[in-house]
Amino acid sequence: MSVLAASYRGRVVLITGDTGFKGSWLAIWLRELGAEVIGFALPPVTPRDNFAVCGLAQRLTHIDGDVRNYAHLADVLAKHQPEVVFHLAAQAVVLTSYENPRETFETNVMGVVNLLEAVRHTPSVRAVVVVTSDKCYENHEEDRGYRETDPLGGKDPYSASKGAAEIVASSMQRSFFSATGAAAIATARAGNVIGGGDWAPHRIIPDCIRALLSGEPIVIRNPTAIRPWQHVLDALHGYLVLGARLLDGGASYAEAWNFGPNSGESVNVLALVQQIVSVWGEGSYRIGDTTRNAPSEAKLLQLEISKARARLDWAPRLPLRQAITMTVEGYRAELKTTAEVYAHRFQQLSTFGALS
Repeated sequence: MSVLAASYRGRVVLITGDTGFKGSWLAIWLRELGAEVIGFALPPVTPRDNFAVCGLAQRLTHIDGDVRNYAHLADVLAKHQPEVVFHLAAQAVVLTSYENPRETFETNVMGVVNLLEAVRHTPSVRAVVVVTSDKCYENHEEDRGYRETDPLGGKDPYSASKGAAEIVASSMQRSFFSATGAAAIATARAGNVIGGGDWAPHRIIPDCIRALLSGEPIVIRNPTAIRPWQHVLDALHGYLVLGARLLDGGASYAEAWNFGPNSGESVNVLALVQQIVSVWGEGSYRIGDTTRNAPSEAKLLQLEISKARARLDWAPRLPLRQAITMTVEGYRAELKTTAEVYAHRFQQLSTFGALS
């Protein structure tokens, strides 16, 4: 039995945001590890979403719900009595936060407040991983990776909401979960994740795949912007390792953690698109109008991951080229039946070494 299977097999695990890109992949992984998965989230946005194409509604216990609704969320925890909670429910797109700042703050900040308040009244919960973002840092676009001790902040509403979520989680942990035996609360800050099943708007990989499938050029909005790209399985592996350590070590791991790619794997958007086209085997791209009055987005963002390496014994497994290849294969698998898509996700988990 794998270390992760030993930690999660037979446990009741709640995932908020299980219909989202990362949440749906996490649900598959935990299910294959033998956990009893409870999902709480808004319905999938489109029939193409990973949750839908993998048929997860028939494979786990899913409850339609909104983390802004405290009473409903608290009822779900009280009914199902989870031992572990992964909080991934969020408004997750920077440009959408400019369009709907109030919804972004309500979901990303009050969602964390509601979840942790519900946990406070659910004694079964032993470990909580609150997933925020690499964009929670006050980004001065320095040419170095941000460390967990760097200041939090954000110019755009999305980044600010994630910085605020970090502060909320830290405050709740120190105020209400410091007693012996209390649930251990940690936050996880991952890079820009890629992989099959992501169809969110205003994201470069879904934009690439939509263009490639339609035979149109990929329009690149910010060609020089550098991001810490990583496959979704590398990020989720970090979350699962962290959750297991919280179960075993409790408060000694109840803090913030970065999960990102190896040094040198953070490339700009243009280089990423060029690799996507190369792996896809055909296609073209063009640079969009960079002079238009577009909302501000950071041009440089990197993560320092030495803390997770040293204390969690976690490290990214997939180099960028392999991550891109697995991403393209993941989208191509979606042209098949639901059972075949799920089988392909399982195969990628096996290739990653997630189940052995």
